[in-house]
Amino acid sequence: MRASYNSVEELLEIIPEMSEEELAATQFAVYPDSAFLDDLARLTEYRTDPDLAEVLVRRSMPTMKWMHSKGIRFIPQYGQYSYNVGGKARFFGGTVVEAVGGGPGLIEAESGQCQAAGVQTLHGTRAVRLLRDGSGIHGIEVETAGVRSTIPTSAAILACGGFEANLEWRTRYLGPGWDVAKVRGTRYNTGDGHRMAIEVGASPAGQWSGCHAVPYDLNGPDGGDNPQYIEFHKNSYPHGILVNSRGERFFDEGADFRPYTYARCGREVLAQPGQCAWQIFDSKTIDILGREYRVRQATKIVAETLEELASKLDGIDVPRFLLTVGEYNRSIDHSIPFNPTILDGRHTVGLAVPKSNWANTVDQAPFYAFPVTCGITFTFGGLRISPTSSRVLDDDGDAIPGLYAAGEIVGGLFYFNYPGGSGLTSGSVFGLQAGRSAVRDRLGAA
Repeated sequence: MRASYNSVEELLEIIPEMSEEELAATQFAVYPDSAFLDDLARLTEYRTDPDLAEVLVRRSMPTMKWMHSKGIRFIPQYGQYSYNVGGKARFFGGTVVEAVGGGPGLIEAESGQCQAAGVQTLHGTRAVRLLRDGSGIHGIEVETAGVRSTIPTSAAILACGGFEANLEWRTRYLGPGWDVAKVRGTRYNTGDGHRMAIEVGASPAGQWSGCHAVPYDLNGPDGGDNPQYIEFHKNSYPHGILVNSRGERFFDEGADFRPYTYARCGREVLAQPGQCAWQIFDSKTIDILGREYRVRQATKIVAETLEELASKLDGIDVPRFLLTVGEYNRSIDHSIPFNPTILDGRHTVGLAVPKSNWANTVDQAPFYAFPVTCGITFTFGGLRISPTSSRVLDDDGDAIPGLYAAGEIVGGLFYFNYPGGSGLTSGSVFGLQAGRSAVRDRLGAA
């Protein structure tokens, strides 16, 4: 989860269990509001809604402190967002902490808190329609085992994700080719919340043609049916090269830190022939790749020579691939030292597709190839909300009484790309805000 913080002391408020030895072996860089805002604006090509962005950034750390006060535990995200340099774990890219146990751990902890507070959870129950009259939302029609019923309510908070698992909507809004992308997350995110809200007058917002999509194991599962689906992403491409079936590079693997490029890298892979590509590494960098490259499920090809490796890459133009690797190796400026924790400027010279940072030759056996396709994580298009209350707005900009939204269903924050870790933060910030607004509005109406 991405959050702004002005000092290590402030960060330690949500990770207080670190020992003195761990602190001595870790280097955290501060990440103030201005840096978070700059990253969000830059990566969305300055289309992010400035009011939503400011709320997200300024309430990111206070929200995480509130979550910590409710029993949610956080730890430094060693491995994925840090490298060991000079005997210290040095973090990069603005994302420093994760919930204990990752996503499943966060859900388990939050579910436990809800159960302790008396919250009832209905499984196998689909919301199909919001009920609205002149005073606003007064109920939700649901379906369980084919039987429909109505839950009376004076407030409804939509926190039901995007429409990434809706094949027809992906093709309609994201465009041709997206029907063959693999879904990394739950197969239940089909846009029901978007549809129900728009049916009662909600205004659409954000980039409906945009999404978060990453390089994903070519043989990985589709639709989140495998509980280990998270292990099938392949995000260490900055330490190697990406080639398509024509044997050509097509993407600047070192354009920026991974948290700032991985959410659009999947789109680039999808645009290649056969909607696939190969990530290529050698023995110099294989040990610094993410753990997802070492899990049993990873599709991996290993060879002692580049010629042998090329012969094992099904469908690739072998001569062009070998020419591409040779040209890449000869183009690197070796006068600049390699440092994975900074934008080190170790770049290529004279290539049509440059590599701007972390350029290392691919020339030491054994050689490795990981075939990838596009894995869609969540969609960017959603509903228009009030930045300060999470109330859902209609086309006139008026709040629909009793209707709120949080998480991926909120439109207007992300366009084209997003800073890694800010999706969970958005869900938390606007979710807490939605809950508080719903309680205040209900008490005010009582």
